[in-house]
Amino acid sequence: MDVMYGIVEFFVHGGIFMYPILFVFAVGTAIAVERYVTLTLLTKRNQAVWTQVQPLLAQRDFDKARELTSKDTSTVSQLLGMGLERQGAVRRREDIEIAMEECMMEILPQLEKRTGYVGLAANVATLLGLLGTIMGLIQAFTAVANANPAEKADLLGAAIAVAMNTTAFGLLVAIPLLVVHHVLTTKTAQIVAGLEMASVKMLNAIQSTAKRQFQIAA
Repeated sequence: MDVMYGIVEFFVHGGIFMYPILFVFAVGTAIAVERYVTLTLLTKRNQAVWTQVQPLLAQRDFDKARELTSKDTSTVSQLLGMGLERQGAVRRREDIEIAMEECMMEILPQLEKRTGYVGLAANVATLLGLLGTIMGLIQAFTAVANANPAEKADLLGAAIAVAMNTTAFGLLVAIPLLVVHHVLTTKTAQIVAGLEMASVKMLNAIQSTAKRQFQIAA
């Protein structure tokens, strides 16, 4: 109970800038949770699809792989599906690779969507904390300007302590958001790396099949 009371007192004494910092924290947390859940589910779906597609590529069963990816909406299905569509129509690896790179350019914004706002929220919280402290110090020095000289030191010390609450709260909000932003960026990079790995494996399977057909024909 004492801890709860201390938290409430800390927040109330921080001044008006505590409220925008709290709002930034709420928005940043909501975005972070949504992004984390989305990226985690997307990673699981990609892994599940790749587990099914990889044996088909190893067996050079491109028709079945094409059918499987066409029925799924995961990012790895979008990417592989684009390459498999081109596989039946063109021979050159470069043409298939260009088509898949174009698809990757469409996928990347979906993966990175709103993640940058988490880092922005951390920076805004820090700056709001500093601004609140500066405004609090200005008010503190103004208030003690006409006070009794014997009381000035005590009043100024108390006012500065209260003004520093906003900086402390801003940092308490910013640090977790920065950590979460790094986690989200890392998860996104892992998904992109997985997509690139899958595309290379599929291109190698297509190329090896084309070489084998050419050798048989020769």
